[in-house]
Amino acid sequence: MSAPAIDVRALRVQFGAVEALRRLDLSVPPGGATALVGRNGAGKSTTMRVLAGVVPPTDGEAFVDGHDLRRDALLAKRASGYCPDVGGLVPRATPWEHLQLAARLRRLEPGWERGARDLLERFDLGAAANRVTSGFSHGMARRMSVVLAAFHRPRVLLLDEPFDGVDPLGAEATLQVITDARNCGAAVLVSTHLLELAVAACDEAVVLRGGVVVGAAPAQELGGEAGARTYRSMLA
Repeated sequence: MSAPAIDVRALRVQFGAVEALRRLDLSVPPGGATALVGRNGAGKSTTMRVLAGVVPPTDGEAFVDGHDLRRDALLAKRASGYCPDVGGLVPRATPWEHLQLAARLRRLEPGWERGARDLLERFDLGAAANRVTSGFSHGMARRMSVVLAAFHRPRVLLLDEPFDGVDPLGAEATLQVITDARNCGAAVLVSTHLLELAVAACDEAVVLRGGVVVGAAPAQELGGEAGARTYRSMLA
């Protein structure tokens, strides 16, 4: 058995008097995909932000591709690709400028351009590659955030609400990105409030409520009306 690519142990995050996460345990193996599901405020985005190195943990441990986020945050960030739940784009920059900057910061070898252009086309952003993102719709910005997270083929892919406000073409493209990443051995963590897409994207689902894991199951067990009833019972 290979070591988990995402490994969270007794993770706790506190903002003032608010405990956003309480002793969260979570692991995703290389090639695996796990969905974090739950209502707004459940702790999904906080978990993602910790793993992306944006929010420090208050207590507990978190490892990304074997790198301790407390001691090796830079190495963990280099191993991952992160689509935040909101923001993440520079309003006056074009998609291509975003990709060029990200490639430079990540010190990618020449040749990354072809794959990046293919991703833009897949997400129907090719014609907008040289338009500033300030004019993008919410759905276009979401699609661009997924492109930025995935274009360098990270070993850990963190997608926070990637389906929010996205049309069927964008949702299909995102599902394909997840499949491609897994086929390359990457671990994928997706947070979403859209249960149907969580089931389609992932093989495991972890249900959060109030910063606590209240259930976990193979994603397919949450599919259909019977699965939806099981999911609602976990949140009751």
